[in-house]
Amino acid sequence: MSPISRIARSLSACALAISLCGAIVLPGAARADNPAVVVDDQGRAVEGYDTVAYFTEGKALRGDPAFMHDWQGATWLFTSAEHRDLFAADPEHYAPQFGGYCAYAVSTNHAIKGRPDVWSIHEDKLYLNLGPGAQKKWERDVPGNIARAVNNWPSALQDPGRRKSGGTETSDR
Repeated sequence: MSPISRIARSLSACALAISLCGAIVLPGAARADNPAVVVDDQGRAVEGYDTVAYFTEGKALRGDPAFMHDWQGATWLFTSAEHRDLFAADPEHYAPQFGGYCAYAVSTNHAIKGRPDVWSIHEDKLYLNLGPGAQKKWERDVPGNIARAVNNWPSALQDPGRRKSGGTETSDR
């Protein structure tokens, strides 16, 4: 492979990492333990819940496979074609922050799958949390927790700890 081909391949990998994470990622960070967007065993983001409904209906609603959209390596489901189209036009607005990981956990530098039924919207951004306990801790200092989570993202994806996104966590921090 020529040096130019190697450089082009490296630049392509960096561009992909930036598009997935929304940030510049160092080469070591590109090999994260967890995917940038949490998906279930069927490849669905947010366990198939309609992320637009949090904003428009004020509640968590399961999406319908008839209204799907693929984005960032995940399948996103919606309750209507209108919701699908709103998401497709501006996915960064409607997708949960931190790829659907528990926002409080990310603020502590861990990657733990958030639950679609434990959520909040702050300054027009959607945040998921692991459970009611994590949600209470999140709500004690939302701006501070957001700042810490932003600082930890996407390095939290390399969470070396005992809590991984694929587990069946029922408790929370």
